[in-house]
Amino acid sequence: MKVSLGGRLFNGFNTILLVVIGLVTLFPLYYVFVISFTEPHEYLMKNGFVLFPQNWSLVSYKYLLNTDAFKVAMLNSTFLATVGTGLSLIFTAAMAFGMSRKRLRGRKIMMMMVLLTILFNPGIIPNYIVVRDFGLINSIWSLIIPVLVSGWNVILMKSFFDSIPVELEDAAMIDGCTDLGTFFRIVLPLSAPALAAFGLFYAVGYWNTFFNAILYINDFTKVPLQVVLRNMLIESDTTTGGAAAVEMMSENQLPTQTLKMAAVVIATVPILAVYPFLQKHFAKGVMLGSVKG
Repeated sequence: MKVSLGGRLFNGFNTILLVVIGLVTLFPLYYVFVISFTEPHEYLMKNGFVLFPQNWSLVSYKYLLNTDAFKVAMLNSTFLATVGTGLSLIFTAAMAFGMSRKRLRGRKIMMMMVLLTILFNPGIIPNYIVVRDFGLINSIWSLIIPVLVSGWNVILMKSFFDSIPVELEDAAMIDGCTDLGTFFRIVLPLSAPALAAFGLFYAVGYWNTFFNAILYINDFTKVPLQVVLRNMLIESDTTTGGAAAVEMMSENQLPTQTLKMAAVVIATVPILAVYPFLQKHFAKGVMLGSVKG
């Protein structure tokens, strides 16, 4: 089928427009990446505008990875993203699987309670009071337990478990499996797409934890990476401690801007690195509940 001249012009215009929009969108990411690897003296000589550095340098990354506060914050965020994601997946999957089985008594009431958590948010002060009364203030667990299970994720995962035949569960019980054995040996292995999708959602949420850390954490040794990054970007606080880091700063006269860009890259790369390993399951997982019958 031949395309008219007007159609070709329209397609060409759309292609050019999308390319321009794509370049405009990617340029800030490229600029952050380039500045983070720019040699400090070159950055100062060019007044902070570098499109392609002549001398690539890892000095900013070495400084950050030698600072005590930054290393501790990275460990805190890693703990949140690994332990928090694992616990959230277990509790979300267990609750969703139970609600997907008709033999569970009170499942409709439980569903209504889950829906209420989605529709109504108690607010900051009631949440803070609950966390305080449970003795979680200034504890890393205050960033995990209050957000351990998402009602929306429970409902979506329940729709996935609804598609798993009950006959598989019955066959496992005939072979001697308990309810927990059936859940861990039969149901979870069949739920890899759902677990991959929701695991990525939870991991991104825990890795980007910021507001709850501001509310519940007063000890700077327990704050996640995003709080340290915020202090660097907004308050220009790059003196995060460490004898090796202080010596490196005095020797190289590191610009604050290159340190900020390096911190942004470090905070972004881990999540980007995880996605390729989950990609084959992620496409299936995001389609949960979209097709019935």
